[in-house]
Amino acid sequence: MKELTLEAVAENIPAVTDFVNTELETLGCSFAVQAQIDIAIDELFGNIANYAYKPGTGPATVQVEIEDDPVSVIITFLDNGKAFNPLEREDPDITLPARKRKPGGLGIFMVRKTMDNVDYEYREGKNILRIRKKI
Repeated sequence: MKELTLEAVAENIPAVTDFVNTELETLGCSFAVQAQIDIAIDELFGNIANYAYKPGTGPATVQVEIEDDPVSVIITFLDNGKAFNPLEREDPDITLPARKRKPGGLGIFMVRKTMDNVDYEYREGKNILRIRKKI
């Protein structure tokens, strides 16, 4: 498992994306799958940066694991911010025009639809959000 810890600020999203993509490239990951994972990173790390520690900031850790059967990447996001389970949020009504929808929720909805598995737990003062994607 590889791990990166850095300040949970939006400016660090490219560093997290590069960290994960370096691992994906060693697996010969397709561009389409890599793009889906990059969008998930943007959404999930962005949410940590924008909400976990408000009004301040704090650390976030990203772990990347590779499984062999089937070949999959597991990316875990950990922070010590406010407990928040984004999976409990109701899915947005995507049948409504964008201007009639309530703000928020579309990003995690997209993550749930594009990843093979998304799970959350709050343990020992940490938010732990894990995504899995077959390569």
